[in-house]
Amino acid sequence: MLSFIMLLGGFALLVWGADRFVSGACAAARRLGIPSVVVGLTIVALGTSAPELSVSVTAALKGANEIAVGNVVGSNLFNLLVVVGLSAAIAPMRAEEGLLRRDLPLSGLAASILFAMLAFGEGRLSRVSGLILLVIMVLYLFVLVREALRNHTAADETELSVPVWTIPLNLFIGLCGIVLGGDLTVDGATGIARMFGLSEALIGLTIVAVGTSLPELVTSITAAIKGESGLALGNAVGSNLFNILFILGTSAAICPISVSMDAVFDVAVLVLVSAVCILTMRRSGGVGRVQGIVMTAAYLAYMGWIIVR
Repeated sequence: MLSFIMLLGGFALLVWGADRFVSGACAAARRLGIPSVVVGLTIVALGTSAPELSVSVTAALKGANEIAVGNVVGSNLFNLLVVVGLSAAIAPMRAEEGLLRRDLPLSGLAASILFAMLAFGEGRLSRVSGLILLVIMVLYLFVLVREALRNHTAADETELSVPVWTIPLNLFIGLCGIVLGGDLTVDGATGIARMFGLSEALIGLTIVAVGTSLPELVTSITAAIKGESGLALGNAVGSNLFNILFILGTSAAICPISVSMDAVFDVAVLVLVSAVCILTMRRSGGVGRVQGIVMTAAYLAYMGWIIVR
């Protein structure tokens, strides 16, 4: 019972802490005169990936490597098949040209690079591999920010008036919530795995992955309901890029990660799913209702298979 309470409490702290951190960071950026579009591409994107970052880094430091990798792989599969799938089932989504040309292919490339690193490293993600992922992340952010600044106009800015004292307070309590939430989530998930004799890989791929992806799910479904299909799709694809390049890159750079070959197989499945999504979206220019339902059903089928496995 304590493990379940820790897991749920950890999820709550992760979501709340990420929200506070993003609010404080955005306010600080506005005070410094940083364009809102750059804030969205960097601070907000990093903030919504904070739950996965906290869980994976904490898991790596505690030696729960299967949770560290399973969390990222499971979150990416959930984002592609459920977040995008459910959003498309609510309202068919059209993909923007930039996403089809740059972000979506890079997401598939990132998954392929991760698979190659684990396959040739016999299930080990070294510090060097982590640093390579981080370098790719920095280059990606550089391209994004440069393109955003090039297309930025003064009309894109919105006023944000908050008391100055709330900025450091939000940053501090947000970081505390994220760190404590990640610690509770890993401890709770590990306890549940031991209690029921389940593998850490299974817990990471299912419960932890879904829990840390709740912000993306809520954001994308809300955007789909409001007719903002581009935001819904971009949120899921952008999160997948951050998960592999930034989160696993940071985790491996801090502490090398070793996983079983089952985890390597799961990464191969992620590569296959990414390739199918890229081909389908490029051909149709988006995701239709039927495709969304099929994607969600495929996720449920895969979850059933790994539980049996």
